[in-house]
Amino acid sequence: MTNNNVDKVCIETPLGIAVISGGEQGLASVSVTKESENTPSKNIPSHLQGAVTQLQEYFQGKRTEFDLTLNPSGTDFQKRVWNELLKIPFGKTVSYLDIAKRLGDPKCIRAAASANGKNPLWIIVPCHRVIGTDGSLTGYAGGLWRKKWLLDHENPVKQQSLF
Repeated sequence: MTNNNVDKVCIETPLGIAVISGGEQGLASVSVTKESENTPSKNIPSHLQGAVTQLQEYFQGKRTEFDLTLNPSGTDFQKRVWNELLKIPFGKTVSYLDIAKRLGDPKCIRAAASANGKNPLWIIVPCHRVIGTDGSLTGYAGGLWRKKWLLDHENPVKQQSLF
């Protein structure tokens, strides 16, 4: 069956319900919603099973990289930014300026930040690993509390609070 149909499934995560969509050509989007907006799916199409399994493994701390066919919709520039995001190692962060420099133009920082914010593949394309030049947690469509949770989850050195 090769067609352009897109299927959607919902799974529970520690950060809310993940909505995963894609078809035979690959994963189109992964987003997070409030539990009240969607309920977990009972049936998962075979072409989305890999994404479901790999996301569950990620949240269980058993996966640091994803091996999925991606098929997001976006402009050529957005896709270039998202490709740069895929190069950020697990447990590491880079700044928006770093991304702009990697694209060859430090002046495109705002455009790169905008493309980062339009990333349709939550966690799979790790836009949460991009922070402000000063190290601050800035801008995250899923909410800064989720960004902090994800960075803490990926941090190989768990820091204890002194207070």
